[in-house]
Amino acid sequence: MKRVEEIVQLVESGEVEKALALIPKVKAEASDDEKYMLAEQLFSWGVLDEARAMMEELALRYPDEGEVRLFLAEIYTELDEEEKALEILADINEDDPLFPRACLLAADLYQMQGLEEVSEQKLQKALERLPDEPLLEFALAELYFSTGQYQKSIDLYQKVLEQETSIAGTFIPERLAESFSLLGEFEQALPYYEQTLQEKIDSHTLFGYGFTAFQAEYYQTAIEKLTELKELDRDYAPLYLYLAKAQEHEGQLAKSYETAKEGLLVDEWNKELLLFAGKIAIKLGKAEEAEAHLRKAVEIDPGYIEALLALASMLMHDERYEAAIDFIEQALQQGEYDPQFEWVLARAKHKLEMYSDALNHYQEAYTFFKNDVEFLEEYGYFLIEDGDRERAKAMFQQIVRLDPAHTEAAQMLLELEE
Repeated sequence: MKRVEEIVQLVESGEVEKALALIPKVKAEASDDEKYMLAEQLFSWGVLDEARAMMEELALRYPDEGEVRLFLAEIYTELDEEEKALEILADINEDDPLFPRACLLAADLYQMQGLEEVSEQKLQKALERLPDEPLLEFALAELYFSTGQYQKSIDLYQKVLEQETSIAGTFIPERLAESFSLLGEFEQALPYYEQTLQEKIDSHTLFGYGFTAFQAEYYQTAIEKLTELKELDRDYAPLYLYLAKAQEHEGQLAKSYETAKEGLLVDEWNKELLLFAGKIAIKLGKAEEAEAHLRKAVEIDPGYIEALLALASMLMHDERYEAAIDFIEQALQQGEYDPQFEWVLARAKHKLEMYSDALNHYQEAYTFFKNDVEFLEEYGYFLIEDGDRERAKAMFQQIVRLDPAHTEAAQMLLELEE
């Protein structure tokens, strides 16, 4: 034992070369217990080949010693020799006290190979031997969490929390907060985020809390947490969109716009933030800035339909009908398409008295919007203007079917029937 301790002391004092020079001597002269201890030290230092050589020797000498085989399997795992590791683990039978540990290691290996169902089976077998063992419950909860089975993970994390608050460096309340949030149960997630922040304050947790509060419509709480995150880490780009949105919901439009612009200084290629900044700029009457934001969003992603439609809507509002037509037709030429494009083109060409083209676009749009009262009303009045009273009547009949309380449509239908 003294020789192993000497090697450890040399490493701890920084004399690594001297320590490594002693290893062949220990391997040649040491007892099996000393070799096992030395292999453990080498494993912890990452000297895996030396550790493997010693443990392979001991495994041949003690083929029925479970600790030796399990440790060798761990070494093979670290060396990315998964098949060798699994072969050893498969030989550890269910009566062996080490069987649950073997299942736990095998589950990790199968999960790494993408075999989640086999991994789950291994963990279930281990839990049959050791029911209510927090480490095994935690491992199964982590498997469910990683595969998106959040309700199953919640059930297990809650059981673990009855005994442990932290396992393997993971704070269980934080996992519960994330699981509830990912499941869409935002209000249930918030107390666990509170508990997590009492334990640690970091960017990931603050963002999770702020995002979850936003989704739960606790906008002031979201503002507080995301502002705290901004003070902690101004370069945490995702915070700006949700902080700006929360401020908008609280009626703080000027602050919301400033937050969006701050975010764009951190991440100028964030198309969602550009779209949001464009929409807020429109509300604030900053038309030129709005157009610049929206055009940049489309430049980044020519297929960003929401930005395309927002810009087209803005051009239409400003009565820039030719610009709206050019913009949508350019998008179409680039292979982008959305049914709303037909409606925009129909409306713009109607305004420019391009009636034949407008009619074609209205007819195309009808396929998609035949249950949309606003579209049917607009199309109906266009058909009246175009002289097609019979088809116009059909539009207003459809409106009355969809919305019997629509008095204006009912009145127009009466006039058309007369």
